[in-house]
Amino acid sequence: MILQKKLNEDWTSVIIGVTLILITAATTFFPEMPKFGPKTGWTGWTVLSTEVFTSGNTVRLIMTFLYFLLFAAIGAFIMGKNLKSLLISFPIIFILSMLAQFIASSGSMKDLGLETVLFSLLIGLFISNVLKTPDWLKEGMQSEFYIKIGLVMLGATILFSEIMKAGLYGVLQAVVVVFSVWYFAFWIAKKLKVDEELGIMLASAVSICGVSAAIATAGAIKGDSKKLSYVISLVLIVAIPMMIFMPLLARWMKLPDEVTGAWMGGTIDTTGAVVASGTIAGEIALKFSTIIKFSQNVLLGVAAFIISIFWSYRQAGKNDTAQKPTLKVIWERFPKFVLGFILASLVFSFFIDPETAKTAGSTIKSYQSLWFNLAFICIGLETRFTDLIKLDKGRPLYAFLIAQTFNIIITFVIAYVLFGVLWTPQA
Repeated sequence: MILQKKLNEDWTSVIIGVTLILITAATTFFPEMPKFGPKTGWTGWTVLSTEVFTSGNTVRLIMTFLYFLLFAAIGAFIMGKNLKSLLISFPIIFILSMLAQFIASSGSMKDLGLETVLFSLLIGLFISNVLKTPDWLKEGMQSEFYIKIGLVMLGATILFSEIMKAGLYGVLQAVVVVFSVWYFAFWIAKKLKVDEELGIMLASAVSICGVSAAIATAGAIKGDSKKLSYVISLVLIVAIPMMIFMPLLARWMKLPDEVTGAWMGGTIDTTGAVVASGTIAGEIALKFSTIIKFSQNVLLGVAAFIISIFWSYRQAGKNDTAQKPTLKVIWERFPKFVLGFILASLVFSFFIDPETAKTAGSTIKSYQSLWFNLAFICIGLETRFTDLIKLDKGRPLYAFLIAQTFNIIITFVIAYVLFGVLWTPQA
């Protein structure tokens, strides 16, 4: 099971995550991440030779490796884990994560809106299922720890100012969609007899913001890594046809650009795919789809906090049926890294100069993504692909597709009313 070890792992992830955030925001003592080509992705040897395979990029790669190794080792030391195993396995895991980033940065993968975590997971699964993960590599893996650090850092990139860009209508859509779709998805998962742990992860992924929501929820409920891998795979795969066909469907229905953007931003579960679909639909649709997606992202912290309380209370009740769970028991079960996430979000939203928050946020986001990539390399290395295929006899797949269909319909109705009927374009 993932995320079920020592309690001090939560506090250690908060310490490491907050330290990295402070270093990035307040100093210049941090390495620049290696480059993998332009924003549109690398497309040939010319780009690779001039932007990727260069001496400067090699230095950035080495410095990034040493920087992440340092903090991974500090965390392992604080938690009393085997440093030797970490020092042996971490270089391999880091190289594999860079390979995943390289593949995801190609022009063709960028066009599909596929995220690096998918390739991290697939690379890990390939090694685990085809080549077999060696024991010496397994001993040094810290998937749960890397996920928690990434989630704390994610908080610094979730700014409440973003939710206000679409005004009251954007806030209203985000709140209504998140809570209605989450409840429906969780309900349909229970009806199909999907286990509760998987159902909660699935509901969060469909209703909030895809991969990040699934990861945050897995952390909040101390979820199984196999189930998390399954949900993320569904999110990333289903996002591809939605990204392609929703702009075309909106054009066929002759929807206003604002409605198109709000509809796509509220239903497509990955930020990359939202941007790609918005680009297809046009500039105004891109703007509104991005704002709505950001609005839902902001709710991630609130949702993670509520889910943490709900799950802690529920599990405490199951394990102590003789009396009502006490606040002490709930606090002991509460995932402390959620507090780090919320603290980072509040500080960067309200107590840091907006320009500083924006500048530091870019680097923090790239660091957060790399922690997630490292984690999913580890998860893939620990998982048998057959376990994902056979998980719950296909019921989670049906639950996800039904919930996503409901999401598309209810979000369309809300977006049309708010941005097609009530919205007044600004001059």
